[in-house]
Amino acid sequence: MKRKIKCGLATQILIGLILGVIVGAVFYGNPNVSKILQPFGTIFIRLIKMIVIPIVVSCLIVGVAGVGDLKKIGILALKAIVYFEVMTTIALIIGVVVANVFHPGTGIDMSSLSKTSIASYMSTAKEASNKGFIDTVINIVPSNIAESLSKGDMLPIIFFSVMFGLGISAIGERGKILLKFFQGTADTMFWVTNMIMKTAPIGVFALIGVTVCNFGLKSLIPLGKLTIVVYSAMILFILVFMGIAAKIVGNSIFKIMRILKDEILLAFSTASSETVLPKIIEKMEKYGCPNAVVSFVVPTGYTFNLDGSTLYQSIAAIFIAQLYGIHLSIGAQISLIVVLMITSKGMAGVPGASFVVLLATVGTVGLPVEGLAFIAGIDRILDMARTAVNVVGNSLASVFVSTWEHKYDREKGNKYYESIIKNTDKVDSNITV
Repeated sequence: MKRKIKCGLATQILIGLILGVIVGAVFYGNPNVSKILQPFGTIFIRLIKMIVIPIVVSCLIVGVAGVGDLKKIGILALKAIVYFEVMTTIALIIGVVVANVFHPGTGIDMSSLSKTSIASYMSTAKEASNKGFIDTVINIVPSNIAESLSKGDMLPIIFFSVMFGLGISAIGERGKILLKFFQGTADTMFWVTNMIMKTAPIGVFALIGVTVCNFGLKSLIPLGKLTIVVYSAMILFILVFMGIAAKIVGNSIFKIMRILKDEILLAFSTASSETVLPKIIEKMEKYGCPNAVVSFVVPTGYTFNLDGSTLYQSIAAIFIAQLYGIHLSIGAQISLIVVLMITSKGMAGVPGASFVVLLATVGTVGLPVEGLAFIAGIDRILDMARTAVNVVGNSLASVFVSTWEHKYDREKGNKYYESIIKNTDKVDSNITV
């Protein structure tokens, strides 16, 4: 007796990832294949970008209007920022320690490495450096919300949405029609999200296929030690330090990762956190986090809580020092951590932020900027890992802050987790002929 084979989204994405690697490896260096695949990947990313802003705005307005108290929102924001700073600082320290223990840059013959142009990153870094951290704080308040929406500047959008939500709450009965509108918008956009996610395997196949086709798997060999160290450090950080943070609030990092397996794999494959932002908001609400917390913490975390990115930046900076045989004293490494803490926040909203942060940082501690050209070629592979860690980190932040606020619905979360397990078992049993 034959039964219809069913594959979950994670399985489909994994198949797309594997096929993309195979096609890219087979047609390595063929520009025609890249031209054919690139539009599919670009369209998928654009579909995701299309829905991110409407979901963030509508969910945040509905959530804040439900709270309706500026003081409570302020306390929520303070707790979120404290959590973000603690976790990103730990990530920076772990990166420095791991790099010092395993020495990924020691003993590498620089003549065996190929350089990749970093000119575009340098121009972005110069522009971002001129703004600085203080300007980033000032620019949280938008002068023109329409302009912020068109540019996708998340922090000004969050600020406006919070104020708008508080306004709806303040006018009481007259604001109910607006509240219904934004609730309907959120529900509609989540439906659209589910439709778009069905195309994710095609997008993953195209994006990873283009990457492998352009750079080839052999580009990993000379910098294999760096890649292994970065990936190992990411796994260590998730399992140990995020695991401890989850345990503190009576939760489990393994449960959160099980719930987000589709999103983690998608973020890893596309190296884009934006591709999963809508689904993270949706799933974390189902897991017991209140709408007001999730819709604030997750988008804000995309600027202030990039654990994977900061971990990578500290490893990469030490790697460059080791590559050139430069000894960094403990004081210099502490200075590096402090500078990265500041620059990673001030430049989080710019394209290629992790690389831009490194460009703006390595020079301040006496490291050669041109050393980044050696790792630019494999940055996409490293970006995949740090993006996945960022996704897990922001999801955990929602649970942590919700529990800290005494608003986490543990019973609802357990029921949702059980439904995920049962659904997974059902799907697995159907993969039979």
